[in-house]
Amino acid sequence: MTTPTARPFLKWAGGKAQLLDAFTRRVPQGLNEGTLPVFVEPFIGGGAVYFKFNSIFRFKECHIFDINEELVLAYSVVKNDVRGLIDYLGDVSDDFLSRNDSGRKDYYYTMRDAFNRAKGAINFTQYGEEWIERAGQLIFLNRTCFNGLYRVNSRDGFNVPFGRYRNPRILHEGVLRADSVALRNTTVHLGDFTLAEPYISKDTFVYFDPPYRPLNQTSSFTQYSKDRFTDEEQGRLAAFYAKCDARGASLMLSNSDPKNIDPDDEFFDDLYAGYHIDRVPARRTINCDGTKRGKIHEIIVTNYSRV
Repeated sequence: MTTPTARPFLKWAGGKAQLLDAFTRRVPQGLNEGTLPVFVEPFIGGGAVYFKFNSIFRFKECHIFDINEELVLAYSVVKNDVRGLIDYLGDVSDDFLSRNDSGRKDYYYTMRDAFNRAKGAINFTQYGEEWIERAGQLIFLNRTCFNGLYRVNSRDGFNVPFGRYRNPRILHEGVLRADSVALRNTTVHLGDFTLAEPYISKDTFVYFDPPYRPLNQTSSFTQYSKDRFTDEEQGRLAAFYAKCDARGASLMLSNSDPKNIDPDDEFFDDLYAGYHIDRVPARRTINCDGTKRGKIHEIIVTNYSRV
């Protein structure tokens, strides 16, 4: 039996699994030479790049950040108490899958309501045993909700409807165990991307995966938290990218390419003028209209020459 490798334990909008080969071809030479022992990811999201690169390059230390407190809590539990999480998910999975369609739907909405009601009682800055159940609830909802989305309303309540999958796999025990091992060299941080600055130096490789700039009004999906990532935020990130460049770090950033819609849109070309910008093919995966899940391009911005 093949031993599972570390990979995302959550479905996540904007996940980068399909672009891992493109990213790997564009890593700085220092990664292959072992001269970049520190990895920093200021927007961890689903973690596809982190899990892939940490398994390939065996960093001495990693620092991952996110402003989404639920996500940071889940990573912390996978790192610190994967056995308890597996036990919880096993019980939930058995209970859920033993029910008929109507019972599963009721179970989902009962869990979603409990998840939202309990939020105010969770201390997201102090690890505790209650985090195990919280992380398990998040993974259950993620595996059984519509399209595997994470979306919150203006009151910060999770509001994705039931997904109606025939036999969703709620517990991926091998993946959780592999991810827990991968996280041993990693510090998980809650907060804004700028909090990564103290960990960034000439010994650091930084990968930025911010909420993507929507290609149009209907494709916007930036509500991973109650606050949107606006064009002003994209500009603030570009300024931080320049600050990290000045510290001597090797940098890679990905984002949507507005030229998919308007060939004259120079938004990112202007923001990252002077850096290397590659346009690579990708596939749109988050769209309620299946006819609009076609090939597009995304951008990869680096502050070094490709090898």
